[in-house]
Amino acid sequence: MTDSATGSKKGAGAGAQAVSAVMMVALVAAGIWLLAQVLPQGSGAASEPATCSKEDNRRPAKHVSGTRLCEALNRKDLPALLGTPDEHAETASGSGGYFTVAGETRIAGSEANVTLTSYSVKLSAGYDRLSVADWTDLLGTSAEPRTILGHPAVLYSDRTIAITFGSDTSDTGPGGIARRLVVAQDAKDGGGAFEVAIWRQDDVTPDDAALLRVAEAVLPTVPGWTNG
Repeated sequence: MTDSATGSKKGAGAGAQAVSAVMMVALVAAGIWLLAQVLPQGSGAASEPATCSKEDNRRPAKHVSGTRLCEALNRKDLPALLGTPDEHAETASGSGGYFTVAGETRIAGSEANVTLTSYSVKLSAGYDRLSVADWTDLLGTSAEPRTILGHPAVLYSDRTIAITFGSDTSDTGPGGIARRLVVAQDAKDGGGAFEVAIWRQDDVTPDDAALLRVAEAVLPTVPGWTNG
């Protein structure tokens, strides 16, 4: 069950740089992923749902792998959860490893991406020690506090990256709105979080109800999740 939580929304303050760095990693990853969508995928026949590709296994051994996240996200009922039951997964992939932020801090993380005709969905696991309370403070007025399956969570928006291709060049620019839900890995919010994000291929703002349905179905199946 998903319960809305209310409360004051604090300003970003001096911690804004930290969340900006984390979000920059997400934006770069999103750009790389969007580029990958124009390349051939080994997913079998075009009419068959995509299966999860193998990752390069650069992740820290104690953290959930991108492949495992992909297996959790790429479930048979994902199209129905998104409200598009006649669609199926067209691409599915997972990756993980270390990201360097601001040239110094190494952050471990893994992510999975699944695309359908109408939606793209991402599930990621972060081990940067930021709690959801930290995220809420750093996001400031854009933060929408929630409780998901007994875990603290925060809902917010950002823009995807659009990549356009010409005959000899490519260009990037702002894309559509992505709705993102950061959920604490444990009910005590001791640091580390999972994030579920969805955005539409037609750049229409996605449905929050669909995002919450996906989160509530998928997160309990991810290694490292604890019951609230």
